[in-house]
Amino acid sequence: MDALKLMALDAEDLAIVSAHVQDAVLKVSGLVFEPRRQQLSVIVNRFVWEKAEGRRRSYERRRAALVFKRVRAVRSAGIDREKPEDVLSLLAATFTPHGEGPEGTVNLAFSGGATMALDVECIEVQLADTGGAWETSSLPRHQA
Repeated sequence: MDALKLMALDAEDLAIVSAHVQDAVLKVSGLVFEPRRQQLSVIVNRFVWEKAEGRRRSYERRRAALVFKRVRAVRSAGIDREKPEDVLSLLAATFTPHGEGPEGTVNLAFSGGATMALDVECIEVQLADTGGAWETSSLPRHQA
């Protein structure tokens, strides 16, 4: 099996993880913050960009877990926790440092203008495919 497993420990690593989860879709219920564990887990169906080169008739998606560790606080806008079945499309994950130390904010941008800000002690992110792939005929497209 060619399951993807990545870890990010700095902003450059996070950019690589972000590229692999661009256009991942998830339900609001797939966002789980555990304050005691200082962890935000996100269950996504990620588009497999690494196999999407060239024109094809079919592409694939995979179920994956995206886990942010050392999370002190989470803020969101445009995400209604009262609607757990709403679907979000993750566009990017970026990092904004707070001064010279490793702490900062991981910013998650979703389609439709929804956002999440994760205040973190440092960047510690894991991405792992958790299941097999399935075929999709849809290639995500973005307006210019």
